[in-house]
Amino acid sequence: MANLINADPTAGLKLVSSSSSDIQIQSNGVTVCTINADGLSMNTGTLAGNGPAFSAYKTSNQTISVNTWTKSTFTVEEWDTNSNYDTTNSRFLPTVAGYYQMSYGMSTEGSSGTVTRVLSGLYKNGLEYKLISDAVGANVLANAAIGSTLVYLNGSTDYVEVWIYIVGGTPVVRGTQSATWFTGCLVRSA
Repeated sequence: MANLINADPTAGLKLVSSSSSDIQIQSNGVTVCTINADGLSMNTGTLAGNGPAFSAYKTSNQTISVNTWTKSTFTVEEWDTNSNYDTTNSRFLPTVAGYYQMSYGMSTEGSSGTVTRVLSGLYKNGLEYKLISDAVGANVLANAAIGSTLVYLNGSTDYVEVWIYIVGGTPVVRGTQSATWFTGCLVRSA
């Protein structure tokens, strides 16, 4: 038995004492860390700060077929705290179930100022999950697709990708670290 400090939304902080020298900090009865003679031990996956997070970006231009949903590629990892981002398939497949904040930005350009619409969305398991960005403009040369949303991922089979749809011109998604990026992090475990 340990000394327990439990944060309970209905009862506030509770301290339960025992003869052990361990101290456990809990949230709703679930231990999130233990302090013992050997030091501090965290239970991974319970605290969002210990969950998977990644940042990836594009390094070369990607030509997009006009009027066709196309997966955007992000082939370089800036960081990947839990090795859950797949650069080969440009997808995030976390191994911790929970709610994830996903964000992306893509700079686009067309030929001769003929791009008239840029749509983008987050796809979950190969299907459109959220249509996030819909930029409309008449005869613009450059545009941006920027999006952010929360998504639940089961920690075993769920994955997310970014897709884009461009109307007009010979559209290109620019390939630079600052212009085209994809990030995600665990906000709360399941």
